[in-house]
This record gives sequence, C-alpha cells and structure tokens, in this order.
Amino acid sequence: MRIIKSHERTDADCRGQIGDWIYNGLDVCVTREVFDVIHEQLDQTTGRTYAFSRDLQGPVLEMRCRGVLVDALRRHDVIDLYHQDLDRLERQLDILVLDGCGLETFKWSSPKDLRRLFYDILKIPEIKSKGRVSTDVTALEKMESYLIARQIVRHILTMREYSKRISVLRTPLDPDGRMRSSYNIAGTNTGRFSSSFSEFGTGGNLQNVEERLRSIFVADPGMKFAKCDAKSGESYAVGAIEWNLFGDGTYLDAVESGDVHTAVAKLCWPDLEWSDSLKFNKELAEQPFYRHYSYRFMCKKLGHGSNYGGAPFTLATQSRLPLGVVQQFQPKYFAAFPAHRRWQEWVAEELLRKGHLTTLTGRRRWFHGRRNDSSTIREAIAYDPQGSLADIVNTAMLNIWREGRVQIVMHDHDALTFQYPEEAEDEIIPYIMERLAVPVPLANGRVLNIPYDCKVGWNKGDYSPENLEGLKDYDPTGEKRKRQKRLGILDRPVRGGNR
Repeated sequence: MRIIKSHERTDADCRGQIGDWIYNGLDVCVTREVFDVIHEQLDQTTGRTYAFSRDLQGPVLEMRCRGVLVDALRRHDVIDLYHQDLDRLERQLDILVLDGCGLETFKWSSPKDLRRLFYDILKIPEIKSKGRVSTDVTALEKMESYLIARQIVRHILTMREYSKRISVLRTPLDPDGRMRSSYNIAGTNTGRFSSSFSEFGTGGNLQNVEERLRSIFVADPGMKFAKCDAKSGESYAVGAIEWNLFGDGTYLDAVESGDVHTAVAKLCWPDLEWSDSLKFNKELAEQPFYRHYSYRFMCKKLGHGSNYGGAPFTLATQSRLPLGVVQQFQPKYFAAFPAHRRWQEWVAEELLRKGHLTTLTGRRRWFHGRRNDSSTIREAIAYDPQGSLADIVNTAMLNIWREGRVQIVMHDHDALTFQYPEEAEDEIIPYIMERLAVPVPLANGRVLNIPYDCKVGWNKGDYSPENLEGLKDYDPTGEKRKRQKRLGILDRPVRGGNR
C-alpha cells in the first residue's frame, strides 16, 4: 500500500489522481478519528437517539428518491390564481399610494420606493437593520403599529408572500415530472426533520406548503393518498409532562376529552351555560368573545402560545389582538391550568442547574445559550413537547415503513402522507391507523396515546367543490369517490384574462 504524507505535499502535488487519493483518504480517516472521539461520549440515552437516527435513514432516503408527482395543469391554474390576487392587490395599493399619498410613480418591490414612501412621505421613524435603513419584513411589521401605514404595509406583506408562493410553484421539477425534497434527520435541535432543495437543486421545502399550493401534488396512477395528522399532538405532550412531574392531569384530561379547545374554554369561562353535550358545548365555544374571535379561537391561538411562555405583548403581536384582550385571557387560562406555570418554572430551574433537558421519549439536549435568558428559557420550554411529538411520529413512520405495505410520500412534521392502491383502501386505512399508535408509558400506570385524523384523496389539497379530488375525512361507510380523468398540459382549457 502506498503511503502518502499529506502534510509534506504542496497544492501543486495534489492534482489529478493523487489529489483524489489524498481527498478520499482524508475524508475516511478524519471521519474515523471524529467517530472515535464522539463514540466514547455516547451513553445509554444518547446512544438510543443515535441508533434511532440511523434507523430513520431508510424511510427518509426512500421519500427523497421517490418524491411526489406534480399535476402540471393544476400547477398552472394555481399560478394564475395567485397572479389574479396579486394584480388585485397591486391595483388597491396604487390607489392607496398614488392617490392617497400623492406619488406619481411607485413600485412596491423597490426598496428605494418603499424608503421614500414610509420615511420621506409618511414620516415613519427610521427603522434600521445592520446599521442601514430597512424595509425588510421585520421593519414592515414594526410599521404596522402606525395607523397611517397599516393598510399599505399589510398589502405589501401579502404581495411579497404571494410572490414567494409563485416562485415555489415555478421551482424546476425533475425530468419525470416529480418534485423531490432533501429531508434532514438532524436538521433541528428538537428531533423534527427539516427539508430543502433536492441534491440536484430541484424541489424545495415540502414540509411547510401553504394550503392552496398543496393540490398540485397528486398520487401516482392507481394510487391514493392518506394524510394522517397528529392534531393537538404537542398539547398531549404538554399534558403528559405535567402528569409525570406533578401528578396533575387537568390539562391532559382536557386534551383527551375529544375537543381540547372547547374543554379549555369550559374551564376558563365556567359561567357560560355549558351542558353534557359535546356538540352543544362546541357551538357555545364558537360564540364571539372579541369581535369575530370566538372563545374557542382564543383557547387555540392564545392557549398554545401561553403554554410555551409567550408574554402578553408577544402573543398580541402574533395574533393581531389588542394587548388588553390577551391580558384578560391569560389569568383565566393559568387559573384553570396552574400546572402550566409550575412546569415553566421547573424548566427554568432545571436549565439553570443542569444545562440540559431530556424529553418524554428519552432525547437529551444541551442548551448552549445564556441559561437565564428569556429566549433560551422559552426555547427549552418548547423542546420537550416538540421533541417528544417528533419522536412519536417518526417511530410510527419507521414501524410502517419496515412492513412495506404502503409508500411514505411526504413528511409534514406532525403528519404523514402515505400512498396505497386505491382498491385496497378499506383494508389499508385501518392498518395504518393501528400502526400509528405509539404508546408512551407515563407515571402511575398512565399511558400517552396521541390520536390521528385521517383524510384520503388523490391530491394533497383539502376537498372542496373546486377540488373534488382533495383530501376528505375517511369514512368506511360513505359513498366512494372516483378519480377524475387527468388532462395533459396540452389539453388545458383556455380561460379568459391576460395570462
């Protein structure tokens, strides 16, 4: 075997075949040296996480290789819809800016024009980013607090978002008409996957696709989608954590009631005329609390943020609700679930004392930020619910993949989309739902079981009169839908308009 002393060679010596040998040799040797150091640090806890991550490579690689088929006709239709919305918003913005502010010309995508409008014409105090006057998203969101700029800012933010979605839709597909994503098993600190462009520069982040865009993703011929969503999964995890720590099952009981948001509303506003009927209580919880926001909405939007230590001002900004409304909600919420505060305080103390936390599912994480910093504490509070749910969902995915009866098509953090032969639906769906159950033992003999909703269809969008092949709740006794005939791009009907 030839020995190459890389430290004695110059750049000129490392070209051609010898250079390839050196590169490959270093790649293997350095990796081995790193492994020898890291492997000694594995204990029983971190060893399980490492082994689990390695096991996940199988289903993840299969999803990356398979990708998902894209309906070219629907893709163009959605692009047209976004352009129509964009044109409408641009006309409205021109009225606000040209007529309302007296400008002769204005281009909403021009930072120069935006700086002139907000800082010179409207006299908004300058907002800087990295030492420069800015009109980025953060700056625009701050400008929303100025009444004179609010409607203009909301138009621009929406138009930017629509432009971003159009660019996603125009992302190049692979030659076989499919879109692929590069899933990263270790992409986050919580155990949740991240995703980005495929190895060939196509596709993109398929885990956070806006609802209107989802309908472009379709099942292969003869196949059908089943999307299984662990809704309220993080709320189940929060309740389980509080049960384990304090023996307080109030929140977990509310979550397991079948409608956590209505159950929370019932505890927060006990003076309402509640009954023993879940249907009646849900309708009552949908009554307006503030303007068009219902009691149930408050519990869903503000309750989730409050669980993770959200301050009133932060939640008011995120939910676009008045600060006073949030300040009125939180005392009621924490009075109904006092274990929330105890858990948050426990996390802060544990973080300060140890610097690491271990989830319900046995995933340990060290926090390297300042331990008494509020942002580090909020990150630590969210870690266990998010990390536990990620491990539970990924365990179910791994179990189903190993049996090979269905194809795993997409991973949406808390939801999994499978593909199966449509004629076998009534056999496959019960099988999937059974395998999704991953019981987690809790203190005092209690067991955490996170339920899933299941929707079936031929594309990833929700069912509607405009999307008859979309996802609809699985009903084994209901009338079976049939897949419509797919049109090729050359058969696309001609529609009115300029596009």
